[in-house]
Amino acid sequence: MFRRTSILLSLALVAVTSAHAADRSPQRWPVGGAGGWDYLTLDAPTHRLFVTHSDRVVVLDTADGRALGTIGGTDGVHGVAIDRDGGKGYASNGRANSVTKFDLASLRVEATYPVSGTNPDAILFDTATHEVWTFNGRSHDATALAPDGKVVATVPLDGKPEFAVTDGAGRIFVNDEDHATLKVIDARNHRVAATWQLDACESPSGLAFDAAHHRLFSVCRNRHMAVTDSESGRHVATVPIGSGPDGAAFDATTGFVYSSNGADGTLTVVRERTPDRFDVEATLPTQKSARTLALDPAAHRVYLAAASFEPAPAAKEGQAPQRPPMVPDSFCILVVDTPPAQATHKS
Repeated sequence: MFRRTSILLSLALVAVTSAHAADRSPQRWPVGGAGGWDYLTLDAPTHRLFVTHSDRVVVLDTADGRALGTIGGTDGVHGVAIDRDGGKGYASNGRANSVTKFDLASLRVEATYPVSGTNPDAILFDTATHEVWTFNGRSHDATALAPDGKVVATVPLDGKPEFAVTDGAGRIFVNDEDHATLKVIDARNHRVAATWQLDACESPSGLAFDAAHHRLFSVCRNRHMAVTDSESGRHVATVPIGSGPDGAAFDATTGFVYSSNGADGTLTVVRERTPDRFDVEATLPTQKSARTLALDPAAHRVYLAAASFEPAPAAKEGQAPQRPPMVPDSFCILVVDTPPAQATHKS
């Protein structure tokens, strides 16, 4: 009887999860244009979404997807960091090895600064030091810039850095893709203070942070989310996610953690029931290639970038496989309304 009841409960859970997925097909905002993309950044107070797109940043209104402007001259742009108090934004330009500074209100470019490393990828503004940090994928280091563009420090990282987050109190956390570790940077003293191994994780990329409960969420290529205590480096939990993750976000109100999985076109919704207990709430359909995301914490809405692709050209003998070409003007933003919280987030 117990076995039969368990099977029925499992089937019911699958049905509910499938219903969640069916009811939440994403909206689609066409953007168009050629070239690849990387991170998305939401400026919640102004309801603007910054979309990196090859050599430009497209700025959209989060109410309806309307284009508000374009920030140009950002060759190989990866990410955007926001200094809300200073009213400035900063874009990391991977091919140009530079950072573009722009005015948040007008979107006007004010300056372009060289970084000390090569291929600046992830970028953040650290409120504790009032410095802009870039994480340089090719030179395996991080650059700290003053708001006026002066290079304050270069921090060796010993591996390829991926996404990074700041606790706002002088520590920065960054995933090391090469070694499946989390680096802890002392931002005030510009040095690596600790290196923590990520259990059951291969090639961590996206990273999210629950500041109230000291939890870091690293999404990993082997379809795992590794949860780490940000105070001690203790491994807290391993949660299954989808294939090809590259983005993560945490909603402090609902206790949901999101992983955008570009290879299988899904969004994994993980519930933090307590700081030590996590399970998968739902798996929502997005689109293959939708690997990065931004969260609107007020609307509990997730934005993802995606495009359609033609079949990859046949590789010539002795050559590496070629990338499939993008279908012209198929680049878009997907808008996913996430499942409602069914219980209060527990401390």
